[in-house]
Amino acid sequence: MIVRQFISWVRTAPAGERAEATRSLARALLFSDMSAADRAAAEGALLMLLDDASPLVRQAMAEVFSRSAEAPAAIVQALSLDQASVALSVLEHSPLLIDADLVDIIATGDGEMQCAIARRINLPAAVCAAIAEVGTPAAALELIENPYAELAPFSWDRIVERHGHLAAIRESMLVLEDLPAATRLALVGKLSDTLAQFVVARNWLSADRAARIVSEARDRCAVNIAARSRGDDMRSLVQHLRLTGQLTAGLILRALLSGNLELFDQALVELSGLPPARVAALIYDRGGASLTALLTRAGLPQSIFPAFQAALEANDEFGFLGNDAEAARLRRRMVERVLTRCETDAETAEPLLILLRRFATESAREEARLFCDEMIADEAAAMQHDLIAA
Repeated sequence: MIVRQFISWVRTAPAGERAEATRSLARALLFSDMSAADRAAAEGALLMLLDDASPLVRQAMAEVFSRSAEAPAAIVQALSLDQASVALSVLEHSPLLIDADLVDIIATGDGEMQCAIARRINLPAAVCAAIAEVGTPAAALELIENPYAELAPFSWDRIVERHGHLAAIRESMLVLEDLPAATRLALVGKLSDTLAQFVVARNWLSADRAARIVSEARDRCAVNIAARSRGDDMRSLVQHLRLTGQLTAGLILRALLSGNLELFDQALVELSGLPPARVAALIYDRGGASLTALLTRAGLPQSIFPAFQAALEANDEFGFLGNDAEAARLRRRMVERVLTRCETDAETAEPLLILLRRFATESAREEARLFCDEMIADEAAAMQHDLIAA
């Protein structure tokens, strides 16, 4: 009887009053102890109100039903397909929407709807993949910042591919500690390309010089990221380097001269196709023939073989490094040792000498920066000690 009176009244009531009455009826459906007949009548009345001309009425229903697992599924489904002002709370919170519903709305809805879905708790991989594939930059940013989103590695990569040129996307991703190493390097590549285009467009650098600087910066970043990568993350990084054409002889030599033996080993495993144990045996056999055979199988240019041999010998002499920061930085003593060896070899190719000289300059500058930083730190510590003593 009450529901019948409600239906009669609501046809002529003002929009604001209809919305408040609808909110009350929806709450009664969820929380009141109605008879089965009254419950069916109330649900029917709410279904009818889905066609109300005022979005205020549908918003009132959405606010009540958006977080409830007991809400009528048909009503929730209809509200999720309504205009954004009505659908957003349902899309963000409703437990009644299945993955297929969300993926379909991501494909057909607007950016606000995509953002609402990207904020959902316990967002499954399939829905994340849909946002990564067709979502707006704002939706991708919401997804990145959602700690409950289950992003597969290929979804991270797709976001980088589509939106990595945007500073907000890069900044949000690069601060994530568990970001896959390959994705982190791809972001660095996007940043490098953006900067290169910027300086070339303003005639600050020629295109060739900018390309060389970008290539060297990418190699440094690759070794830096690899120094913090282990196991499957390292393997994925090396595979990414190979697929993108960055797994060059110069990069591999840089890794070795930085003391990053794990990256060096994994690179040769990837290029040679041999098992890790076999590659390790050939590298550390201490015989030149074994190393030569491995480097040949890996497809590296023969002109660079002497540098690899000299670097391995220097590594044996100077020992291994124990922290990530040192494994990402060229070791000056090793570089100078290899450069001296190659300079005295009449058969050393000129491109290799040019590369080693660049490495030597880079390592010397890095060592000087560290020395200056340590001096400043020591001076600051001494001043603080004097102040405390006074």
